[in-house]
Amino acid sequence: MKKNLVHTWRELEREVADLYDMAVLAVEEDDYSLQAETQRELKKLTSQFDRLENQLILSGDYDARNAMVTFHAGAGGTESQDWANILLRMYLRWAERHNYHSQILDVSPGEEAGIKSAIVEIKGDYAYGYLKCEHGVHRLVRLSPFDADHARHTSFALVEVLPEPEKEIDLQIPPEDLRIDTFRSSGPGGQHMQKTSSAIRATHLPTGLIATCQSQRSQHQNKETALRILYTRLLELERTKKAEEKAKLKGKHVEVEWGNQIRSYFLHPYKMVKDHRTDYEVSNAAAVLDGDLDGFIAAYLRSQVGEDK
Repeated sequence: MKKNLVHTWRELEREVADLYDMAVLAVEEDDYSLQAETQRELKKLTSQFDRLENQLILSGDYDARNAMVTFHAGAGGTESQDWANILLRMYLRWAERHNYHSQILDVSPGEEAGIKSAIVEIKGDYAYGYLKCEHGVHRLVRLSPFDADHARHTSFALVEVLPEPEKEIDLQIPPEDLRIDTFRSSGPGGQHMQKTSSAIRATHLPTGLIATCQSQRSQHQNKETALRILYTRLLELERTKKAEEKAKLKGKHVEVEWGNQIRSYFLHPYKMVKDHRTDYEVSNAAAVLDGDLDGFIAAYLRSQVGEDK
C-alpha cells in the first residue's frame, strides 16, 4: 500500500512538472486553446492532489477498509422512511462517482414509501476512512410530498458507518457461540420467498447481538450476509469498548444519538446543506443529494488533523 502511494505521488509530481511546461508554452505562444487545456488539466490535478492529501490524513487502523453503511428511518412514518431512502440513494451515487462497488445487502421497505432500514456494503480503497464522518443523524426540512396541505416537515434518519472486519484477523468466534435460525421472509419477493424458510437470523450468544437477512432468494446467501453483518457489529462492539476505556483517561466522549444531528438539509424555505460539526455549508442541495459529498468529507477530515485517533 505504501509503495503504491509513493508511486502515485511521484506520478503526480511528474504531471505537475509537465503542466508547468505546458503553461509556460501557452503564455509564450499566446495560445488560447493551449491555455484552456492547461486550465482543464490544472483542475484535474488539483482534484487528484486534494484526494491524495485526504488519504494522508486517513491513518486510522481501519481507514483503508471497505465500509458497511446502515440506514434507519427515524420517528415520523412515511416522511422519515422516504428521507432514509433519499440518503440511501445519495451514498450509492457517491460510491458510483468514486468508482466504488456498492451492494445493498438487506432492506426493509417502508409501509407506503421509502425504507425502514437498509444495509449497504461499499467496497474500495479507504471507503471506511472517507465515509466514517457520515456516521450520525441527518435532518431534512422540506415541504412534504405526502401531506395533502403540502406543509413543511422535519424528518430524521440515522446513518451508521462501520468498517468491514477481516474475520481471521479481527475476530475469533467459536462455532458454539453462534446460533443460526431460519424463518419465512416477510418482505416482498414473490411466492418463492413466502413459501420457503430462506430468511436467516444469526445470534452471537455471549453478547446477544443479532443480524438478519431475508433479501436473497438463497438461504445460503442470506446466511453468508447475516454473518458478515454480525461480524461487523461485533467488531464495532470491540472498538466501542476500547474507545470508552480511552475516553475515561482522556475526557468527554460523545455518542451518536438521535438528538445529535450532524448535518441538516434544508429544501424549504431556502436551499442549503450545513454540517454542524465543521460549519461547512453549500447552497446546491440538489447536488449534495445526488452524491456530491466530497466538500463535507474533506472539511471533516481536516478538522480532525491532530485529534487522537
